[in-house]
Amino acid sequence: MTDASRPAIVKAARRAFARQPYDAVTLRGIAAEAGVSASLIVKHFGGKEALFDHVADFSDAAELLLSAPDSELGRHAVETLIRWRRETETDLLLRVVFAIGVGDERKLMRERFHDQVLRAFADRLTGERTAVRAELIVAQLLGLGAALAVGKEGPTATADPALIAELYGPGIQALVISTNGT
Repeated sequence: MTDASRPAIVKAARRAFARQPYDAVTLRGIAAEAGVSASLIVKHFGGKEALFDHVADFSDAAELLLSAPDSELGRHAVETLIRWRRETETDLLLRVVFAIGVGDERKLMRERFHDQVLRAFADRLTGERTAVRAELIVAQLLGLGAALAVGKEGPTATADPALIAELYGPGIQALVISTNGT
């Protein structure tokens, strides 16, 4: 698989699984959108179920977002989210929003998001109310992801990632580090 085809397949699969029920998604449809053959998808992902499994996995996103010391985590998470979107034209977390509907596959995606992202942030935090603080951090990141997706050419989407991190990061950082232990 070429370096360009794997991200194209994943992007097309994320879009397909977000927009349609699992049973309605076909490898041929994903392949057509990705500009590859369905057999290439099978060769490298092992089929629709394995491809969905890959799409529903948020562990890499959590690892990227959390790969900074606590003192820099808010800024880092914001810059990482923005840079990822610009480099891949996808969002690290936003696909979970499309899992709000019914169906076992959507429930699985929400459960994985909870286990792999929310729990990872909560486990990283110290002090009290770590679960609530983690949810609020992730909510802010989802909100930023939505703003970037909606306003693709707007001021936030085109601003320097360091500037957005400087403006948006402190709100997240306040939830990471608490001066009174709460």
